[in-house]
Amino acid sequence: MRASHYPSGVISHAQPLRRDDLLPDPIAQFLIWFAAAGQAGVHEPEAMALATATPDGIPSVRMVLLKGVDERGFVFFTNREGRKGQELETNPHAALLFRWEPLGRQLRIEGTVEHLPEAESDAYFDTRSLGSRLGAMVSPQSRPIASRAWLEGRIAEVAAATAASDAPPVRPAHWGGYLVRPSVFQYWQHRSDRVHDSFRYAPAAGDPSDAGAGWRIERLGP
Repeated sequence: MRASHYPSGVISHAQPLRRDDLLPDPIAQFLIWFAAAGQAGVHEPEAMALATATPDGIPSVRMVLLKGVDERGFVFFTNREGRKGQELETNPHAALLFRWEPLGRQLRIEGTVEHLPEAESDAYFDTRSLGSRLGAMVSPQSRPIASRAWLEGRIAEVAAATAASDAPPVRPAHWGGYLVRPSVFQYWQHRSDRVHDSFRYAPAAGDPSDAGAGWRIERLGP
């Protein structure tokens, strides 16, 4: 249950994190911490590290932006032909990390990854700025290019062709959304004595697909 001594479920950086402070639903708890990060003035609280790996376990990590969260999980968008897209095609597992320094908080998430429905990718693509859409259409992400001038020239060509057609840019097939379906959450709160507080949510039934079974919450050593 939510601790009554923390207004609106917001846990102070100066306070410990206790089991009773955490909501039963890890997504609901995420929304509280995410809102608190925004209220605390964290720059881009939606920034998250995304770790992927090849089938033989060679990892890579980069920063991406969270673009949606609901009962299914966490959404981001990218070029599916870049390194992270290629790794997710062959090894559809990922880890996310949020770090909200002013609050002394970290959140780790692990889960499986799948393509977002195409209609949702189309809808989000249409909300992006024109420059972002043109860049997504042109950029061969993670692959060598001749120069910045070559890239800007290609964008200018596509921009001119789009303007001549008098139609908005269409989302390219190689660009779209991913959904991370979480199987593990780890909520971490800084303590000044370095004996930090850490709690893990894991499926109560041991099977992430059994959403009706709920989550078990256990304290971890720092």
